[in-house]
Amino acid sequence: MSRTALACLSLATAAPAFAQQGAPIRLALIESLSGPFANAGNAVRRNLLWAVERVNARGGVRLGDGSHPLQLDLHDSQGQTDEALAQLRAAVDDGAGIVLQGNSSAVAAALIAAIDRHNEREPARRVVFLNYSAVDPALTNERCSFWHFRFDAHADMRVTALMQAIREDATLRRVYLIGQDYSFGQAVQRETRRQLGEARPDVEVVGDELHPLGRVKDFAPYAAKIVASGAQAVVTGNWGNDLTLLVKALHDAGFAGRLYTFYGNALGAPAAMREAGVVRVLAVADWLPNVPTAASAAFYRSFRARFPRPADDYVHLRMQLTIEALVQALEHAGRADAVAVATALEAADVTLAGQRGRMRASDHQFQQPLVIGVMDRQGSPGVPFDAEGSGYGFRVMRMLTAADAEMPTTCRMQRPAS
Repeated sequence: MSRTALACLSLATAAPAFAQQGAPIRLALIESLSGPFANAGNAVRRNLLWAVERVNARGGVRLGDGSHPLQLDLHDSQGQTDEALAQLRAAVDDGAGIVLQGNSSAVAAALIAAIDRHNEREPARRVVFLNYSAVDPALTNERCSFWHFRFDAHADMRVTALMQAIREDATLRRVYLIGQDYSFGQAVQRETRRQLGEARPDVEVVGDELHPLGRVKDFAPYAAKIVASGAQAVVTGNWGNDLTLLVKALHDAGFAGRLYTFYGNALGAPAAMREAGVVRVLAVADWLPNVPTAASAAFYRSFRARFPRPADDYVHLRMQLTIEALVQALEHAGRADAVAVATALEAADVTLAGQRGRMRASDHQFQQPLVIGVMDRQGSPGVPFDAEGSGYGFRVMRMLTAADAEMPTTCRMQRPAS
């Protein structure tokens, strides 16, 4: 893939509508579009492409000097921090004022630091960073930045949601923790241990293991240890192929316990588990396709109409809200100046498909409802939609309000003088 590829504008099919529009507003997606996490990166690409297409279809972004289309440029980080930083420099040189990334908290932390330095050195070319998935809590706590906005619930918030389900599992006595060995995975393990100690001191942690990020091709040895430990449940924040391969290995090893996951609702996990995952695989998310409202169902159907291949079925409502919040901030600011846009984003309050989210100005952590779903057969009560054509979907078993999911912050935000 080329360093920068034009991903959207939809001008080919809507040229007359955009003939009188101003210059496009450049959005740079820096993501793993090749390599071991390409499946996750390309799922993001589809989500953001769809969000940008919808904005452009309704006339683009209305600024003080007229209407402007959004343009999404693709920058392939190949899952490497150094390459992501190189792509950031390329994006800035290409004229992007908005950077988007999320798959890897380690990459996000490096981008935040680099953007902070860049914006201080080059105030005429400042950029704003929108993070849709990097959920290390530090990014909106001790590492918070005026230029960084997170639209996903951070790891501690997700653990808190999963803990509600764990509290209700009266038969649970032994749990195994496994995750990716970097800042996010470490944060999940640490917070899960802490919250387990408070909520279920009767539960024994029989394994606490971290594995290399994106390098394990065969999880069979890990699955064998989990089965041998006598664990009745596994808690994991794994994502991408690290989750899909783990789930498959556990299935092949005959693991009969529950999986409490952050991302077990797609990217091949339901198809890997199939019948063995029914009522045993749980996932926490900002939204799930089977949220029982007409607005939610219509939103999901429209995504599937745009991307009908079963393999492309991974829609994130929070990514749509990310773009909607950006458009709201741009139009409120009236110009694409980074300081004005960031200041307006601090007050973002957006609703789509019945889901409302607002940005918390004190730390730039988006506040939104969360849901916990449990895997079940399509057609079962509460499961009209399956995942990726697998025949299995996630029934919503608990919904948390934004207030229920909110957590305090230690951020000490430093805002620019101008």
